[in-house]
Amino acid sequence: MELYQRLPPEVLKIALVLFLSFLIGLEREEHKLTDRTYSFGGVRTFPLIGLIGYSLALLCGPQLLPLIIGFLVVAGFLLLSYWHKLQSMESPGVTTEMSGLTTFLVGALVYHEHFWTATALSVASLLLLDLKEGLERLAGRVDSDEILTFAKFLLLTGVILPVLPNHDYTRFHINPFKTWLVVVAVSSISYASYVLQKLTKKTGGIVLAALLGGGYSSTVTTVVMARRAAREHQPHLFAGSILIASGAMYVRLIVLLALFNRQLLSLLAPSFLILAGLAIGVGWLWTRRADPNARNVVPEYEPKNPLELKTAFLFAALFVAMVIATQMAVTYLGKGGLNTLAAIMGVTDVDPFIMGMTQAAGTLTPLKTAAGAILIATSSNNLMKGIYAYSLADRKTGRQALALLAGLAVAGLVPLLWLGK
Repeated sequence: MELYQRLPPEVLKIALVLFLSFLIGLEREEHKLTDRTYSFGGVRTFPLIGLIGYSLALLCGPQLLPLIIGFLVVAGFLLLSYWHKLQSMESPGVTTEMSGLTTFLVGALVYHEHFWTATALSVASLLLLDLKEGLERLAGRVDSDEILTFAKFLLLTGVILPVLPNHDYTRFHINPFKTWLVVVAVSSISYASYVLQKLTKKTGGIVLAALLGGGYSSTVTTVVMARRAAREHQPHLFAGSILIASGAMYVRLIVLLALFNRQLLSLLAPSFLILAGLAIGVGWLWTRRADPNARNVVPEYEPKNPLELKTAFLFAALFVAMVIATQMAVTYLGKGGLNTLAAIMGVTDVDPFIMGMTQAAGTLTPLKTAAGAILIATSSNNLMKGIYAYSLADRKTGRQALALLAGLAVAGLVPLLWLGK
C-alpha cells in the first residue's frame, strides 16, 4: 500500500496506455502473421503510438490545437503506410491504419482521466478487428432493403422522436411523444425477434421458430404454423409449438409493461411469468410426444420486417384509436364495457389495446380494472388463436391446438379472482 502511494500518479496512467495499446498491437501482429502480407505496426508500434498520444496530451494540457497537430502528423505516417499498400496490394484495407489513430486517441483519453472511454474504445476496436469474418458474413446476409428500412426507422426514432411535443392534447389526453415512444418500443422488440428468426432460419427447428415468433407476433405465428401443419401431419409438434408461441407472448408483454407502467407490471408480472412458464413448458413437452409421421421440419415462414414505416404508422393510429375507445368505454360503459372491449380486441393483435391500457391505468382507469382488462384481452386472443388453428390446420392438430390454447385462456382468467378482491 505504501509503495502504491509513493508511485507518481502518472505511472498507472502510462501502464494503462501500454496495456490497452499493446492489446491492439497484439491483435494486429497476429493478423500480420496469419495473412503473411504487408501490414503496418504490431506489438511495438502501437504502444509507441499510444505513448505519443499520452505525451502530447500531457505537454499540451487543456490546449487542443497542438494535440490535433500531433494527431495529423501520426495520421500522415499512417497515410504513407496506406499508400504503400496501394502500390503493392490488389485490395488493400485501411483497418490497421484506423486502429493506429484509435490508439493515439486512447493515450490522450487516459491522460485526461477518461479511463472508461479509453477502455471501451480499445475493447470495441479489438472486437471489430477480431470479428472481421463474422461481421462480413452478417453483412452478406442482410438485404439492402432492410438496411434502408432500418435507416428510416432510425430517422424517425433518433431525429423526430426527440422533437415531438410531450404534452397531452384533446380531452382524450393524446400525447404525440408517448404515442411514438410506444411504437418504437413495440417495433424494437418485434425487430429483435425478427432478426433472431432470420439468423436462425437454417439452423433452428419449429420449436425455436415458435419461441421467437411469439416475440414477434403470436397470432401471425399461430396462423403460419397451422397452415404448415395441414401439410406435415405432425400434430404434437405443431400444436405444442403453437402453445409455445403464446407463452412467448406473455414474456413480450412483461417487457412492455416494465417499460411503460411499473404499477401494472407489479400486478401482472407474477401471473404472466407463471402463464409463460406453463405454456412454454407444456408446449415443449407436447412437442416431445411421438408423431406417426415424425421427421425433421425446417421453418419456411419469412417474417415481415416490423420496421416498415407503414406498419409503424398503422400501429400508431391503432394505438390512438384504442386510447380513445378505452376512455369512452370507461366513461360511458364502465368496467363491463371495458371488459367487453378487451374481449373483442382479442380477435386480432392485442398490443395496441394493452399499450393503451398502460397509458390509462392509474389515471383514467383504476389499476385493478386495467389489469383485469389486459387479462381478458390476452385470454380472448389465446382462444381466438385456438380457433384459427382449428380452422386452418389438419383436424388432429387443430383439435389439440384448440384444447391447449383454450386451457391457457382459462388459466389466464384465474388471476381475476384475486384482482377482484
